[in-house]
Amino acid sequence: MTDIILSAFPMLLKGLGTTLLLSIAAIIGSTLTGLLAAILRTSQLPVAKQIALLYTELFRGTPVLITLMFIYFGVAYFGYEINLLAAGILGLSIYTGAYIAEIFRAGIEAVPKGQWEVSWILGLSKRQTFFSVILPQTRGIVLPPLVGQYLSLIKDTSIISMIGMSELMHQGQAIVDRIGQPVVIYSLVALFYFIICFPFSYWVQHHQTRSQLS
Repeated sequence: MTDIILSAFPMLLKGLGTTLLLSIAAIIGSTLTGLLAAILRTSQLPVAKQIALLYTELFRGTPVLITLMFIYFGVAYFGYEINLLAAGILGLSIYTGAYIAEIFRAGIEAVPKGQWEVSWILGLSKRQTFFSVILPQTRGIVLPPLVGQYLSLIKDTSIISMIGMSELMHQGQAIVDRIGQPVVIYSLVALFYFIICFPFSYWVQHHQTRSQLS
């Protein structure tokens, strides 16, 4: 048993590194995408609102694997090349961004309308009001569900093994194909995911407990 674990560790650690890189890049990409979509959803421009609504409804209503397949194989269909890492980051960013957009939208709309009016009276522009007054007030509202969505994103990275990317899950499958022992290997894979996700999960629970007590 020990020999199996020791022999599997180098490949799993390599996959873990890829998963972490993919997760961090996709978290940044999805946050920026979601914030932009939320800004459009809450804007006064009808066309922009409809485009953002179509984006969020489309990707929230389809599986993440479809998004990944469409990006990876769709780009090749049009005569362009995209590597697996870029396809994974782009796919997860676009897909998760649709969910994050709704989180940000809810946070923005939860800020009292009077905050806008007071800011305009003080001479702030709409842009200054949004980024200096409104957005900072949404932090406490959106942070717990936002971290929860990040946890889902990290776990969704395992799906990228379906397009052949050598992340943590793919490396686990490769080891099982070579030496067997699926219970041991997949338990190790699950342990690595738990090590990544538990601190975020614990923080969300701790934050929600403090919010209820305050």
